[in-house]
Order: sequence, then structure tokens, then C-alpha cells
Amino acid sequence: MTTAKRKQVKVLLLDVDGVLTGGEIVYTDAGTETKSFNVKDGLGIKLLMDAGVTVGIITGRRSNALLHRCADLGINLIYDGIQNKGAILDTVVKQIGVNADEIAFAGDDLPDIPLLKKVGLAVAVADAHDAVKQIADWVTEKNGGQGAVREICEAILAAKGLLENCIACRESTD
Repeated sequence: MTTAKRKQVKVLLLDVDGVLTGGEIVYTDAGTETKSFNVKDGLGIKLLMDAGVTVGIITGRRSNALLHRCADLGINLIYDGIQNKGAILDTVVKQIGVNADEIAFAGDDLPDIPLLKKVGLAVAVADAHDAVKQIADWVTEKNGGQGAVREICEAILAAKGLLENCIACRESTD
């Protein structure tokens, strides 16, 4: 069942803290917030986008570090400062022109539950809150910030029969 859901994904939405990062929020002495992102997750995102799947961000926090990372990866679909993640789904559906069942969302904590309940493929990272894992269609083997997003991207590509081709294309460009 999960493979069929992965195959129909046209949009992958990601939470940030705890999914794209390990969940730590670090401040410099000057009060600037920094984040640490996994480079392997970034390549997974690029592979997925190269295959025609839209990748977007839905997060409760605002962060310049996130905006820089999104710019690096070419992610233009960014909803930050979102307190009610479940309510934003209609906006995403209208903006992109897909059905909710063609959207996957990866989350890790309680604020993610309303959106996870509405999408076609609900994904929890391995170190997600138990309540998130209970409603997820799939729980990754890897923790947030430690390759979970790469795992998600590759699983979607594999379900679509595109993973080997994506790997071959990247090998030929190095």
C-alpha cells in the first residue's frame, strides 16, 4: 500500500526542525539563529526535483538560515511561520494544482499531525513523537537531520521506477 502511495506523489512537503535538521536551534552570541542541514538530504531533494516532483517547506518557525538553504536547493515553495499546518493544505493544492492525495508530508512532532492526516502519504521520521508515528503511513529508518529526507526522496523515486535513472544521470555529471 505504501509503495502505491509513494508512486502517486507529485509534491513532497517537509517540516524543517526535526526533519530537515536534527531539531536543534542554535543561537550565536549575537542572537543569530543557525541551523545544520544534511548534504545527503539536499542531494535527495535535488534528485526528486530533477525527476519532476515539487518539493516544498511548511514550518512553524521563520529562519534566514532556512531561506538560504532553500535558495541553494532551488526550493521556491516555502510556507514559514505557519502555526496551523493543516489549514495551509488548501492553499498548496490550489497553488500547485494537485490533489491532496498526490502530496506527501514528512513531520516529526505534534504540530505536524493536522497536515499529516490530510495528505496522501504521511511520513514520520524515525525519531518522531509516538503520536506522529501512530498516524503515519510510513516511518523512516533514519532520524531527522540524519538522512531521513534522502531516504524519503529515494523511496519515492524507487516507487516511480526512476531511482536508477536518477543515480545514473548524477554519476555521468561527476
